[in-house]
Amino acid sequence: MILAFDYGTQKIGVASGNELLGTASPLKALPCKNTQPNWDDIAALLKEWEPEALVVGLPLNMDGSESESTARAKKFAGRLKGRFGMKVWLVDERLSTREARERTGIQKADPRVDSMAAVIIAEGFLSQGGKEV
Repeated sequence: MILAFDYGTQKIGVASGNELLGTASPLKALPCKNTQPNWDDIAALLKEWEPEALVVGLPLNMDGSESESTARAKKFAGRLKGRFGMKVWLVDERLSTREARERTGIQKADPRVDSMAAVIIAEGFLSQGGKEV
């Protein structure tokens, strides 16, 4: 069992992933306040789901270069590892939001799109692995 996160400054998409089945399901997105998650909400998710690892989407530019968003996602991943002492993996999430919009049929900003993006991140990790933080 893994939990995957699509980190954003307004909200964080969340999905659970089953390593045996290679499948993932969206969970409720978490709000951010002043770009910060509510760490108690994340702690509650970890207690409920008891994941073996956490996966964070790494938003790279199309040419593979890093951006301000990349730095924020890496910082979030580092904080997850530091606060909860768990393995945290980074997975390239290029085009995940586009695919999430296609899967959900929702084009506007919506927490369901963010959690579907987290599903895509989880699926990427389950099929190809990631880079450990």
